[in-house]
Amino acid sequence: MKHLLSIESMDTASIKTVLENATVIKTERGDSQHQPLAGQTWAMIFTKSSTRTRVSFETGIRELGGGVMFLNANDLQLGRGEPIQDTARVLGRMVHGAVIRTFAQSDVEDFAEHSGIPTINALTDAEHPCQIITDIFTYQEQRGPIADKVVTFIGDGACNVPISWIWAAGKLDFELRIAAPKAHQPCPDLIANAINGSGGNITVTEDCQAAAEGADLLYTDVWVSMGMEKEAAQREQDFAGYQINEALVARANEDALVMHCLPAYRGKEIDEPTLEAHAETIFTQAENRLHAQKAILNWLVS
Repeated sequence: MKHLLSIESMDTASIKTVLENATVIKTERGDSQHQPLAGQTWAMIFTKSSTRTRVSFETGIRELGGGVMFLNANDLQLGRGEPIQDTARVLGRMVHGAVIRTFAQSDVEDFAEHSGIPTINALTDAEHPCQIITDIFTYQEQRGPIADKVVTFIGDGACNVPISWIWAAGKLDFELRIAAPKAHQPCPDLIANAINGSGGNITVTEDCQAAAEGADLLYTDVWVSMGMEKEAAQREQDFAGYQINEALVARANEDALVMHCLPAYRGKEIDEPTLEAHAETIFTQAENRLHAQKAILNWLVS
């Protein structure tokens, strides 16, 4: 049985299969009779709030022929302390797959282990695999193969998005640069493990300007992730200057893409003129969550 729990645990061939299938799925949307989830019901268990993830998965499951139920974790017995293993055992006897968006990576992994049904990590504090698969799909759709390109992440280098980028770098042979304040850089052991496991070309720096030089893709995310709201004032001080703006874009390659996984806070991690100048790419990136996740669902049940 297949799951999508992390980019770390996904092999290169599977990533490439999903990316190729996403292109077909997007092209054929509205015309395809392919419904691999026909007769199935999938559960979406969300502890964290969501716009793009929820809408794209609900739409995608339905377009692939399945039924879907949205379950806020606070409405389940999980919210009263039932172990995730017991919830998994129950749901595994009733539904055909699960999409989980929560805090702890261990919860998604425990659910997959005990449920006996395909399980998708729709975001945890450790990784955001569906987002990064979407981002790579978006880049390749507009600029061709990402292999040998330079991806630069600006901002909180220790959050789930750059961590998933770290694992993807070695698997797909592109260079990854992360520019972040010292206190918000990814764990050196994580970088070492990723490099040793895949040979990825990954550098971490405090220098945004150097990281952006000659980049093919500039990428950022919010400074204050969900669950860190009490740290907002301090984090905004820490990240002052770690912003994608017109001056930083000028250091990248002339045809570089700018991406943001949204929601965006204009004037913080990205300025208003830069977001609007690259809005077509950013909102195509958002749309592509639907197509990439349909490809993930198709891969899981094939």
